[in-house]
Amino acid sequence: MMGPIRHIVMWRVSGETREERAAARQKVKAAFEGLRGRVAGMTRVEIGLDISDVDYACDVVLVSEFATAADLAAYASHPEHLRVRQELADLRIARFQVDYVAEDAAFGAIETRHPAAALLAGE
Repeated sequence: MMGPIRHIVMWRVSGETREERAAARQKVKAAFEGLRGRVAGMTRVEIGLDISDVDYACDVVLVSEFATAADLAAYASHPEHLRVRQELADLRIARFQVDYVAEDAAFGAIETRHPAAALLAGE
Protein backbone atom coordinates (compact mmCIF):
# COMPACT_ATOMS: atom_id res chain seq x y z
CA MET A 1 0.00 0.00 0.00
CA MET A 2 1.24 3.48 -0.85
CA GLY A 3 1.41 5.94 2.03
CA PRO A 4 0.34 9.56 2.08
CA ILE A 5 1.71 11.88 -0.58
CA ARG A 6 3.68 14.94 0.46
CA HIS A 7 3.43 17.88 -1.97
CA ILE A 8 6.02 20.62 -1.55
CA VAL A 9 6.02 23.78 -3.63
CA MET A 10 8.42 26.73 -3.34
CA TRP A 11 8.02 30.11 -4.98
CA ARG A 12 9.99 33.22 -5.65
CA VAL A 13 7.66 36.19 -5.71
CA SER A 14 7.83 39.51 -7.51
CA GLY A 15 8.43 42.90 -5.96
CA GLU A 16 10.78 45.80 -6.59
CA THR A 17 11.22 46.66 -2.92
CA ARG A 18 11.58 44.62 0.25
CA GLU A 19 8.11 45.82 1.29
CA GLU A 20 6.50 44.74 -2.00
CA ARG A 21 8.02 41.26 -1.70
CA ALA A 22 6.93 41.00 1.93
CA ALA A 23 3.37 41.89 0.91
CA ALA A 24 3.48 39.32 -1.91
CA ARG A 25 4.72 36.65 0.51
CA GLN A 26 1.88 37.40 2.92
CA LYS A 27 -0.67 37.24 0.10
CA VAL A 28 0.57 33.79 -0.95
CA LYS A 29 0.51 32.58 2.66
CA ALA A 30 -3.03 33.84 3.28
CA ALA A 31 -4.35 32.40 0.02
CA PHE A 32 -3.05 28.89 0.66
CA GLU A 33 -4.04 28.95 4.33
CA GLY A 34 -7.57 29.61 3.04
CA LEU A 35 -7.58 26.13 1.47
CA ARG A 36 -7.60 24.42 4.87
CA GLY A 37 -10.68 22.26 5.18
CA ARG A 38 -11.84 23.04 1.63
CA VAL A 39 -10.06 20.29 -0.33
CA ALA A 40 -11.06 16.65 0.22
CA GLY A 41 -8.06 14.42 0.86
CA MET A 42 -5.74 17.28 1.90
CA THR A 43 -4.77 16.17 5.38
CA ARG A 44 -2.17 18.81 6.20
CA VAL A 45 -1.11 22.21 4.92
CA GLU A 46 1.72 24.38 6.17
CA ILE A 47 2.98 27.59 4.60
CA GLY A 48 6.35 29.03 5.55
CA LEU A 49 7.95 32.36 4.70
CA ASP A 50 11.72 32.48 4.24
CA ILE A 51 13.63 34.18 7.04
CA SER A 52 17.15 33.56 5.73
CA ASP A 53 17.16 36.62 3.46
CA VAL A 54 19.80 35.07 1.19
CA ASP A 55 19.57 35.96 -2.48
CA TYR A 56 19.23 32.37 -3.70
CA ALA A 57 16.40 31.36 -1.32
CA CYS A 58 12.79 30.92 -2.31
CA ASP A 59 10.32 33.27 -0.65
CA VAL A 60 7.50 30.90 0.27
CA VAL A 61 7.15 27.16 0.80
CA LEU A 62 3.95 25.12 0.84
CA VAL A 63 4.14 21.72 2.52
CA SER A 64 0.93 19.77 2.14
CA GLU A 65 -0.03 16.17 2.51
CA PHE A 66 -2.70 14.15 0.74
CA ALA A 67 -4.18 10.82 1.79
CA THR A 68 -3.60 9.29 -1.66
CA ALA A 69 -2.05 10.07 -5.02
CA ALA A 70 -5.58 10.34 -6.41
CA ASP A 71 -6.34 13.06 -3.84
CA LEU A 72 -3.28 15.01 -4.96
CA ALA A 73 -4.32 14.62 -8.60
CA ALA A 74 -7.82 15.88 -7.75
CA TYR A 75 -6.30 18.88 -5.95
CA ALA A 76 -4.61 19.98 -9.18
CA SER A 77 -7.99 20.71 -10.75
CA HIS A 78 -9.97 21.53 -7.60
CA PRO A 79 -11.92 24.81 -8.05
CA GLU A 80 -10.53 26.35 -4.85
CA HIS A 81 -6.95 25.53 -5.84
CA LEU A 82 -7.50 26.93 -9.33
CA ARG A 83 -8.97 30.10 -7.80
CA VAL A 84 -5.86 30.56 -5.62
CA ARG A 85 -3.53 29.93 -8.55
CA GLN A 86 -5.36 32.54 -10.63
CA GLU A 87 -5.36 35.03 -7.74
CA LEU A 88 -1.58 34.68 -7.32
CA ALA A 89 -0.56 34.31 -10.99
CA ASP A 90 1.04 37.76 -11.26
CA LEU A 91 3.07 37.35 -8.07
CA ARG A 92 5.06 34.27 -9.05
CA ILE A 93 8.40 34.64 -10.82
CA ALA A 94 9.65 31.07 -10.19
CA ARG A 95 8.12 27.82 -8.93
CA PHE A 96 9.65 24.54 -7.80
CA GLN A 97 7.81 21.37 -6.82
CA VAL A 98 8.49 17.95 -5.29
CA ASP A 99 5.87 15.24 -4.68
CA TYR A 100 6.81 12.04 -2.88
CA VAL A 101 5.41 9.18 -0.85
CA ALA A 102 5.82 10.09 2.80
CA GLU A 103 7.65 7.37 4.70
CA ASP A 104 5.75 8.22 7.84
CA ALA A 105 2.51 10.02 8.49
CA ALA A 106 4.04 12.43 11.00
CA PHE A 107 6.16 15.47 10.29
CA GLY A 108 9.35 15.80 12.32
CA ALA A 109 10.13 12.11 12.77
CA ILE A 110 13.87 12.80 12.84
CA GLU A 111 15.63 11.78 16.04
CA THR A 112 17.26 14.90 17.45
CA ARG A 113 18.54 13.50 20.73
CA HIS A 114 22.28 13.16 21.02
CA PRO A 115 23.40 9.48 21.20
CA ALA A 116 25.10 10.14 24.53
CA ALA A 117 21.73 11.00 26.03
CA ALA A 118 20.69 7.34 25.74
CA LEU A 119 23.75 6.33 27.72
CA LEU A 120 23.05 8.93 30.38
CA ALA A 121 19.44 7.76 30.58
CA GLY A 122 20.60 4.17 31.08
CA GLU A 123 19.15 2.92 27.81
